Amino acid sequence: MNTVHRDAGPAEAAARYPSGAAARRAIRSGEWRGHTSGLAPGYVQGNLVILPADLAGDFLRFCQRNPKPCPLLAVSEPGDPALPELGAGIDIRRDLPQYRVWRNGELVAEPHDVADLWRDDLVSFVIGCSFSFEQGLLEAGIPLRHVAEGRNVAMYRTSIATRPAGPFAGPMVVSMRPMTAANAIRAVQVTSRFPTVHGAPVHLGDPAQIGIADLSRPDFGDAVAVAADEIPVFWACGVTPQAVVMHAKPEFCITHAPGAMLVTDLLNHHLASN
Repeated sequence: MNTVHRDAGPAEAAARYPSGAAARRAIRSGEWRGHTSGLAPGYVQGNLVILPADLAGDFLRFCQRNPKPCPLLAVSEPGDPALPELGAGIDIRRDLPQYRVWRNGELVAEPHDVADLWRDDLVSFVIGCSFSFEQGLLEAGIPLRHVAEGRNVAMYRTSIATRPAGPFAGPMVVSMRPMTAANAIRAVQVTSRFPTVHGAPVHLGDPAQIGIADLSRPDFGDAVAVAADEIPVFWACGVTPQAVVMHAKPEFCITHAPGAMLVTDLLNHHLASN
């Protein structure tokens, strides 16, 4: 099999997989095993949380109370792996390049599909992803270092508390992109138009103010350099549910692996507010 790994450049990835359907075919077949940043330019990507139905109501309320880190794009019926509102033929058990399996809050496996773990009571939540607003940033002429370097975006746990719902509570996770001050101002304007994929930044500047001790050591993703003329800009991140799962310790949960998203058939510009 001609497997393309995460070291494929962004231009190669975009050319090979120009649509959501093409990206999902490559992922399902095992051809693509890397992070999904740069795949299917212009198409919406989503974070994933799968929970037993008896916890689904509490998690839905958690998302509603925390729309910045958890902007909901779709919720499945119990036991149904399809999400027709996000794309024809989606099989949530097989269409992400890597998953995380949690038992009682502990990470126990990171498989490439979860079909053998599927249950009739599982409910899938797809949450908006910052990869969608990155297209808007690039189109505005704002460079993104992790994209240029073919890396996953850097993500950090913070001291910002989420609003709890049932057993779900914990710290907000943020993604970071270094920018000049002028580009940071423009980035606020651009991303404010995308509330369903995290919207405007939650913090600019000193990471210590939100509980981040060392930018060179992200909790998820890959570190990137912050140049002397740049400031770190932080957005609420859809990896937040993973921090919450570790706190809530549900008996069973499946999430995406950081950076390994569901690529949908929705178009990013359809999510932009006027």
